[in-house]
Amino acid sequence: MTYKGTHKAFCAALALLLLAGCQTDSRNQALAVGESQVALRSIQSRVFDTTDKAKTQRTIIATLQDLGFVIDKADATLGTVSATKLNGYAMRMTVSVRDHGAKQILIRASAQYNQTAIEDPQPYQQFFTALEKAMFLTAQQVD
Repeated sequence: MTYKGTHKAFCAALALLLLAGCQTDSRNQALAVGESQVALRSIQSRVFDTTDKAKTQRTIIATLQDLGFVIDKADATLGTVSATKLNGYAMRMTVSVRDHGAKQILIRASAQYNQTAIEDPQPYQQFFTALEKAMFLTAQQVD
């Protein structure tokens, strides 16, 4: 066998080993991404003891406005509100409202900073803290 033939065989074997190694890593990465997505979803979601989706959506709009967001779109049929905050940066938040069992509503917020998903819990905590207060005041019929 010539040097070129040996070199080609060595390169082919090396490529197969590298691809096999990548396959194992990609499986682990896929599982890791799945776990991080579950953790992110738990940060983005809260359940509230109400069934009034319309009132909840109005409260979400008011809360976003109180936090300095401008409402881009609100769709009562889909149960979504999209808003943008321009404060030296572009942050976009989309909030969805869905039924969660017979007596609860699930609210999920998804935020982006310049087209990149926000994984930091702080903006979600800030939104849900303000929303919880607003939901309480709305339930008590306090303006």
